[in-house]
Amino acid sequence: MRWGRRLLVLRASNEREIDMAWAGVVEQGAGGLIVAPDGFFGERRDQLAALEARNRIPVMHESRFFADAGGFISYGADSPEGHRLAGIYVGRILKGAKPADLPVLQPTKFDLVINLKTAKALGITIPNALLIQATELIE
Repeated sequence: MRWGRRLLVLRASNEREIDMAWAGVVEQGAGGLIVAPDGFFGERRDQLAALEARNRIPVMHESRFFADAGGFISYGADSPEGHRLAGIYVGRILKGAKPADLPVLQPTKFDLVINLKTAKALGITIPNALLIQATELIE
C-alpha cells in the first residue's frame, strides 16, 4: 500500500552528525522524524529535543526519557518491566539454568508518553482517541 509518503533514512554517530542529519531533515521538508531505538540517541535526548523545538518538526522516540526532556512523543516497551524480567533471567542463570533453555520473552507492556507542552509549541492537536490511550501526558 502506498501512502504518498517518502521515507528518508539518516544516520549519525556523533553530535556533529546529528546536527548535519537535522539539516537534511529540514532541507527535505520532512513533516516528522522517528528516532531509532539506540543508546547513542537516548544519551542525546536533550540535543534532539532542542533541535525539534528549534526546527518545529515533531519527533517520536522509543524512550519515555525523550518526552521527559521536552520531546513530542515516545512509544516503547516499559523499561522498568524489561529490567525486572532481565533480573529474573539473571537469577535463573545464577541458580544454574542454561541460557539456551530459557524462553525468549517479548515485551508485553508499552508506554505512550505525549508531551502536551511540546505539542502545543509545534501547533499539533492530539486527537482524543490518542490522548485516552496515553500512559502519561506531560503538561
